[in-house]
Amino acid sequence: MKRFAFFSLILFSWLNNFAQIAPFTIEIEPISINGLGGIQSFAFGQGNGKWLIIGGRLDGLHKRQPNASFDLAGHNNQLIVVDPITLQKWTAPLTSLSIELQEQLKSTNMQFHQRGDYLYITGGYGFSSQLNDHTTFNKMIAIQISSTIDAIVNATALTPYFRQITDNQFQVTGGRLEKINHTFYLVGGHKFIGRYNPMNNPTYTQTYTNQIRKFNIFDDGTNLQITHLSAYSDPINLHRRDYNVTPQIYPDGSEGLTAFSGVFQPNVDLPYLNCVNIDSTIYTVNTNFSQYYNHYHCANFPIYSVQNNTMNTVFFGGIAQYYDSSGILVQDNNVPFVKTIARVERTSNGQMSEYKLPVELPNLLGAGAELIPNEALPKYANGVIKYDDLVDDTTLIGYIFGGISSSSKNIFFVNNGTQSSASNQIFKVKLIKNEAAAIDDLNEQSIGTLKLVTAPNPSNGSFEATYNLIAPSDVTITFSKLSGEITETVKLKNQPQGTNTYKQDQLKNLADGAYFIRVDTQNETAIQKIIIKK
Repeated sequence: MKRFAFFSLILFSWLNNFAQIAPFTIEIEPISINGLGGIQSFAFGQGNGKWLIIGGRLDGLHKRQPNASFDLAGHNNQLIVVDPITLQKWTAPLTSLSIELQEQLKSTNMQFHQRGDYLYITGGYGFSSQLNDHTTFNKMIAIQISSTIDAIVNATALTPYFRQITDNQFQVTGGRLEKINHTFYLVGGHKFIGRYNPMNNPTYTQTYTNQIRKFNIFDDGTNLQITHLSAYSDPINLHRRDYNVTPQIYPDGSEGLTAFSGVFQPNVDLPYLNCVNIDSTIYTVNTNFSQYYNHYHCANFPIYSVQNNTMNTVFFGGIAQYYDSSGILVQDNNVPFVKTIARVERTSNGQMSEYKLPVELPNLLGAGAELIPNEALPKYANGVIKYDDLVDDTTLIGYIFGGISSSSKNIFFVNNGTQSSASNQIFKVKLIKNEAAAIDDLNEQSIGTLKLVTAPNPSNGSFEATYNLIAPSDVTITFSKLSGEITETVKLKNQPQGTNTYKQDQLKNLADGAYFIRVDTQNETAIQKIIIKK
């Protein structure tokens, strides 16, 4: 009984020592537009209070059955205009445009960025009638947003507002297109050729770019010219796709980007936990920070305070290797859908840390969704919101739209198309300042060096626990039930600096369910939930 009480006290203290008075709180309010269908992994631009929605999929998570995924019926073959204030929508078919434009505009996971009144779209994965197969398009499209929106609303000609060029550097899907100062950055992604098939005997080839590609665009409204600059190549750290690359303001006030997480690590089918910081001269991998929540692309927004010299990026749901359960990190290497809303903070000394917000999405949503920002917000040139210029206690940040709605956390291995769908849900996202009682939970592992990982998880009771030591240390590994009852304690003397692995084969006799693993060193502690499933 003593051991139970002692462990419970330690656990309670550990969970409650790492919290922060929140710099702001988030509220989400659902709204709906009659007749607006679901869509995910789309591109968007906006002007005069209206959105232009392009491409994406009308179904949910891609199916596992050979030749069933990314079927033609799931293509979005129209342009959609949405007015979130009057709750109206308009559509126009793509049929008046050239076949080359139609095919790329129907694709999914395009890279896109709006500069002024022009939306630039590169790549995307879809069906090519010329190849009679699926491909990643090697083209860029420039779209005049305001004129296109007016043409769709008024049912007039679209052709004058679309231009397309061919360039093999743009044959990318699942990357992100952003801008630092006047230079465009095409970050990560891959070239996927052929029909997706996760079974044996693949029907495709897949090549990661492993690059940050940089270029300048000259566009006078008629002529579209690209000047490519030297790319950064890194097959270890830039081997990423389907993730969040978000504009940032760095502590010195300069513009930059951060590539958060992404998939897949070169040697294992799991997300990256680290991030890549990109400025106008170089990129650096931040190995002192780990992001445990919101690994795949999801709705997000960046906000910076000059007064506090603090950068925050807020992420909404999606897919992640970890999620929170009553204050404990749950590691699930099947990488489930999650409801987590979290923020990553960068302080004036450049230190980054992750906080879980007390609010969640109402369902398993967010993957492949977008946060379409309020055009009236005070923003930097790169779109980062100016926190200090928000004069009201409550501010409309923007709207989350679309994405995948999943019926349960883990559907990938059973997915036949009925377990998820494309969401048509819209959420107003509101930021509330000066709410002194609000507390965000610090994910201590995000700033720690211990980096505890168990694999496999779930397991049958036999697994490996890997952890990192910044210096030689005695290590205590404790296993317990959720009630706090300790099932096993292992003491390891003078473990060496660096990566250490402990193999556990003694939990096979425990009943199926959830347990805690806790690792204590002379410098820090990590605790996670493990799942035993025979």
